[in-house]
Amino acid sequence: MSISHNLLNSLFLEWRWPIPGRNTTPCGRPGHTCDLHRQSELVAHYTRRLGTPTILWDKDRRLDPADPLRRTSNVTICEPALRPSPGATTLLFPVADTALDAADPGGLAARHRSTPLVYVGNQYDRDDAFDTFFAPAAAHLPHLIAGKWTDTRRWPGLNFIGRVAFPQVAEIHADALATVLLLPDRYAEAGQITQRIFEAVLAGCVPLLPGTVRGTAALVPPSLHVRHATDVRHRVGWLAEIAGTNDHANLIADCLRRLAPFRLSAQLGVLDRLLPHPDPVPS
Repeated sequence: MSISHNLLNSLFLEWRWPIPGRNTTPCGRPGHTCDLHRQSELVAHYTRRLGTPTILWDKDRRLDPADPLRRTSNVTICEPALRPSPGATTLLFPVADTALDAADPGGLAARHRSTPLVYVGNQYDRDDAFDTFFAPAAAHLPHLIAGKWTDTRRWPGLNFIGRVAFPQVAEIHADALATVLLLPDRYAEAGQITQRIFEAVLAGCVPLLPGTVRGTAALVPPSLHVRHATDVRHRVGWLAEIAGTNDHANLIADCLRRLAPFRLSAQLGVLDRLLPHPDPVPS
């Protein structure tokens, strides 16, 4: 697809990277997606040729540290991390202010929750974290694991249910006492928390945070930090004891307050500072 004119005063891209067999194949081939081709066209035309101010949101931390785009004057790199790469700006995954403002900790604590422990998310680069924090605990607790897990042979006794539609994510969390925020090492090292944290908390599912995650101590109460699967089991047992009480409601309220950095209004403020503001049209 050719681009012959400039209609933009800025360009915002969710950064895509080569995935062999998917977006590196010729257009029209079975299974091909054009995200990488399209990104290349946009960057070549707007960013490089026209010098359009460009924001690259590297949500998966896949942009090469040596990529020339990091040194291009009209490009700003953003990452959803509390400790982003040198030269990058923090732009977190957003949650609607209205959703946080409407959340009722007492009502969430009062719900019956039949599943002590759940995880909703894909396998990608999470095997080590899963082995350290989740699998040994799940072996002793009623649990559920939803998402794209392509190789589960090393965990034959665990309850994998496969991918679920997005509305079911809220249902799973609403029926669970706790989840563990499992992260690939490249996320944990940068303090990059995914959307799972607010999806869980808004449903009243308490998020347990591995202590290996950098810079995120303020995002969950200290009582929810875990060092290994034994900690996870103990925390779930404690949550079962306080379920439905004022202590449970206060804990959920504390988790909700700590989601303030993810508010949509905060992310819009970041973008407002980064994006150029056109000169007003003379009256």
